Parts: sequence; C-alpha cells; structure tokens
Amino acid sequence: MKIDKATFDFLRQLKANNDREWFQANRASYEDALSNVKDFITSLIQELARFDPHISTDIQAAKCLFRIYRDTRFSKDKTPYKTWFAAGISLDGRKLEGPEYYIHLEPGKNFLAAGYWRPGKLHLDQIRQEIDYNFPALQQALEQGGWTTADLSTEDKLKRPPAGYSEDDPHIDILKLKSFILYQAFDDAALTHTQGIQHLVETAKRIHPFKNFIHQSLDQ
Repeated sequence: MKIDKATFDFLRQLKANNDREWFQANRASYEDALSNVKDFITSLIQELARFDPHISTDIQAAKCLFRIYRDTRFSKDKTPYKTWFAAGISLDGRKLEGPEYYIHLEPGKNFLAAGYWRPGKLHLDQIRQEIDYNFPALQQALEQGGWTTADLSTEDKLKRPPAGYSEDDPHIDILKLKSFILYQAFDDAALTHTQGIQHLVETAKRIHPFKNFIHQSLDQ
C-alpha cells in the first residue's frame, strides 16, 4: 500500500490555489486523494495492530482523519483549507487523551510521530513521576528502538523546572517536557513507493517500546 503521486500533486495544487472556488472545481481530485489516504490509514491500522495491543483492527480510518477544512475564526491566516492530510491513530481515533500515533502527509514535510502530545495535568504528573522514579526504564525503552533522550521532541518544554522538581535534578531536561514525542520524517518518494507503508511500520515498531513506557506510566 502506498500514497499515490496524484495525492501529493493535489496537495501541491491546493497550496498554490487555496480558495473555495478552486477547491469546488477540483472536488473530484480531492475525493480521490481522500480515498487514497483513507485506504492508506486503514492499512496502517491493520499493521500497527499486529504488534501494538493498544491498537485494534476495528479502528475506523474516518475517525482518525482530521478535517481538511481550517477553522479561521481566530486566525490571521484566512486560507480555508489545510494543505496536508493528517490522522491520529488510537482506540478513540484522533480524540484520545493518551499515547497515540500521528501521521502527517504533506509534500516535502511527511512524518510519523508517536507518544503523548500535551497531556493534561494528571497524566503529565504521572509521566513525570515515572520518569523521575524509573529513568532507566525510559532509557531502555528508547534504546530498544535505537533512540536516545536527545531524539525526544522539545517543541513543548518549560524554561523552569516543573513544580516539585529542582534544576539540579539529573533528568531535569526531560522532566521539563510538556509533550513526550518521537518522530521520523519521510520524503515523498518513500511513501509513493510500492512498499511505502512498510517504512512507517518499521518506524512505528522502533517507537513502540517508548510508547508502551508512556502507557505503563499511566497504568494503561
């Protein structure tokens, strides 16, 4: 299973013509691209379920996909459409409050990520506590997939230590994180290859021990 080159072509054209008139005139191309992405996500779900017990083959791709329509009410950018397809894959589709997989399909900016994005206070406290008490288990989970703590996304990171932790804590750089994410970028050619989905699956398998560490810290 792969992403069709026509899907990326549609997204490139949408980026150059991001208005409702063009979109309506090219709706057939959008529907074809959306169908391709749904099929791809469905296949990915089936593959993830083979090794991740937190993923079920019953998950519907439609519940995982984010809408292409942008909410422009509070944004200075008034373009009506996203120029990518994206999906959050979990037992609750894209709406889970917990660890999940996220796939982003955008020409030249494709990536697969997994972990927990911006957990609420209760879950954030639990994850930090597990890291503080059991840092070797985190390290081992990362090393199983060939990662290190330096690979964790630092997009959400406090400047000061969180409440209850000291700046001289040996793991303070990790404890300052507000999201716990690993991700891998892919060029377009990797995903339009006949075995395109396998590139994502191999990365997901490498991230899985880390994702499982997060699940365990939440008693899931």
